[in-house]
Amino acid sequence: MSHRNIERSKDSASESDRDARILKQGRKLFIREYDKQLQQLQSLLTAVQMKPILEDLQQCYRIAHTLKGSAPVFGYLRIGKLAEDIVRKWEWTLAIEKQDNELLLSTSPVHESIERTVELLLELKMELDIGLTEIQMDEEKDPVTGSMLRTLKSRILLVDDDDALRSYLTRRLQLDDCVVDEAADVESAKRLLREHTYDLVTLDLMMHPQSGYELFDFLKEDPTLKWLPLIVLSGRDDISDKVRCFHLGADDYVTKPFQYEELAARIYGLLKRTRNFEQLAFRDPLTGVFNRRYFDLQIGLELQRIERYPAPISLVFIDIDSFKNVNDTYGHHVGDLVLQGLAHLMQVNLRSTDLLARFGGEEFVIALPNTTVDQARSIMQDVLDKVRVKPVAQNEGQTFSITFSAGVAEWQAGITIAEWVAKADDAMYQAKQQGKNRIVLADLEDEGAQFTKLVAHANAQLQKKKLLIVDDDPILRAILISQLEHLPIVITQVSDGEAAWQLLSDQVFDACILDGILPGLDGFTILEKLKSDTNARSKDLKVLMLSGKKKEADVAKGLLMGADDYMTKPFSLVELENRVKQLMKLV
Repeated sequence: MSHRNIERSKDSASESDRDARILKQGRKLFIREYDKQLQQLQSLLTAVQMKPILEDLQQCYRIAHTLKGSAPVFGYLRIGKLAEDIVRKWEWTLAIEKQDNELLLSTSPVHESIERTVELLLELKMELDIGLTEIQMDEEKDPVTGSMLRTLKSRILLVDDDDALRSYLTRRLQLDDCVVDEAADVESAKRLLREHTYDLVTLDLMMHPQSGYELFDFLKEDPTLKWLPLIVLSGRDDISDKVRCFHLGADDYVTKPFQYEELAARIYGLLKRTRNFEQLAFRDPLTGVFNRRYFDLQIGLELQRIERYPAPISLVFIDIDSFKNVNDTYGHHVGDLVLQGLAHLMQVNLRSTDLLARFGGEEFVIALPNTTVDQARSIMQDVLDKVRVKPVAQNEGQTFSITFSAGVAEWQAGITIAEWVAKADDAMYQAKQQGKNRIVLADLEDEGAQFTKLVAHANAQLQKKKLLIVDDDPILRAILISQLEHLPIVITQVSDGEAAWQLLSDQVFDACILDGILPGLDGFTILEKLKSDTNARSKDLKVLMLSGKKKEADVAKGLLMGADDYMTKPFSLVELENRVKQLMKLV
């Protein structure tokens, strides 16, 4: 490049930098003036609501007209659009003479114009908030002083039928480096939840045509969503609403109107608390699908549900064909991309109720509730057909296509989970032997063998000791079950005191892990009822109380009221397991 061209390039860059600085300074000056104009507009609206005066109405028009022209110059297009809406609402005032105040009150659409301007002013104030935040972020020298949410890079779903609030929250969260999706109704939210993986959901309760309550059941019934953090945003500061939401599984409840900074802090705290636990405990770090630990926990819960409400459930065992050749030929980096691509393809093509987990290496398992073996084969055939025709990964311009082999086995009463998985695994091996790239059903046992196993299973279950876990924290219950499920016991779990007392009244349990603070009846009330109960069902029950109260007086109170052991939170899982073994005489 010639010396002259270099100089021209430098001059051009310098001119560009200068223009950017001028624009930045202009945006600051505009926002400062914009703040004053909104305050003036607010004062005028307050005055004309009490007594409409033509001069005040025309001043509303002039302020909006000024904003309509100036805002887009500095890049604030939405402010310009909102101001244009106000201009249209007040244009009729230009045709009225000063002396026609009587005509103003009798024939003009003054009240309609005021009402609409009040709505638009709320949105204009949101834009001011965003503009001030952008300027503050631009001036920050130390990134640590920015919002804590930026460190989490989260994907959030906003479910709210208030377009203005939803738009405002979306833009504020995007400024904090969150990926944000919006849903104006429950059905749209369900569709997005099926298509994407979210870190958190905010939910408005009062929506049409379906209320936000409709989404609770959807989240609770889906094994992949039941632990998704949920914050309720509601205009109702009603204690019964709050209690109901917490009972249904909400993690937090924020009453409108609220300050964004408070909501952001609540979101950050909730994400921070759950993210490390979920990622370390339940998610495969490479593919993002559930890991074997979560699968083992959840499949046990699914089978407990089937024992109460009989229904078919099928298991699919999947192994990528010739995966070793991919790693050997293109490297493990490409192999990882293939695993990620297949996991994603399966996630978007399976139903929301299906449970997908990486079992290890290139193996995946899928549990399909309410699905017969033939239905499961049909579902997986559709997935395999898509895998055959669509590359699952690409690297440096090269695409990579694969196939997989799969075995399908339907649950049969009397078999263990390990036997069930082995059946699906054996069927997958047969698919490999038959030429790969296919789905094979597990061989079904004859009725005599099934009956023998069913009787053996029933006898084994009758001989096992029974443990009841009572705690309103679903994550803690999951941890406890995961820690204790290897023991030769049958575990039942409930989340509130009323349900716990009903079970203790109707069934015989050998031991109970009892939280001190519960909805309905608290743990101490249940202890008191057990102590005074003459029902023979509870006479040999051993109770291990868990409590956040660490004072000696509280511990003594629990033991005096009938607890056989007392542990304070947080506690060692290893120590808890040992105490359960001692109480249930498993050692």
